[in-house]
Amino acid sequence: MSFDRRTRIEQMRNADRARDRRNRVVVIGLSGVVVAGLLGFGSYMLLEKSEAKEKNEESRAQDAKQTEQEKKKLAVLPIADEKTWDSAALTRKHVTTDVTYPMKPPVGGDHNPAWLNCDGVVYEKAVPDVNAVHALEHGAVWVTYNEKASGSDVDALASRVRSTPFSLMSPYEGQTGAIMLSAWGKQVTVDGADDARVARFFAKYVQGAQTPEPGAPCTGGVDG
Repeated sequence: MSFDRRTRIEQMRNADRARDRRNRVVVIGLSGVVVAGLLGFGSYMLLEKSEAKEKNEESRAQDAKQTEQEKKKLAVLPIADEKTWDSAALTRKHVTTDVTYPMKPPVGGDHNPAWLNCDGVVYEKAVPDVNAVHALEHGAVWVTYNEKASGSDVDALASRVRSTPFSLMSPYEGQTGAIMLSAWGKQVTVDGADDARVARFFAKYVQGAQTPEPGAPCTGGVDG
């Protein structure tokens, strides 16, 4: 009886050890499956992200291409009632005194050595003419408005300026129109922010052919 009992105990121990080994094999196998699944899922997600990134980059490139094409189309369209001054007649000396300009806002002439920052900057108060003219010399478009301009037009134009490098905006007392756009030697009065001439003026004159100093910066100057 004693021998049989020991034998049964040994058999039970062997069975337990065998069961433990099977459980370990199962756990290891399941772990491998889980790891493989995680690796596969991770690879899938990376691939998805990579493909999504490529699609986004392609989309942005396409949008930029379309925008550039649209700008080129707009730039050749006429701008009704646009005023033009002879660029050669607009002097470009650097002066540290005030300058009396023949037009308001000015579109060129002698100006301060420091340009007004014009990297999509919206000024809440009037800015010095002599600094703004220097910004025009660098290829900026200057949007100005007076108290006759509606708040919605001012907000819409401010949004356009903020998204457009080489442009600036400020209130301007004494101008004849409610909303006016100026570039070096160029100026137009528009009826509102949705006037088609706004987009045409920006497309044609932001760093346009009229720019006396192409490639000059619109940052690193002065603020108002």
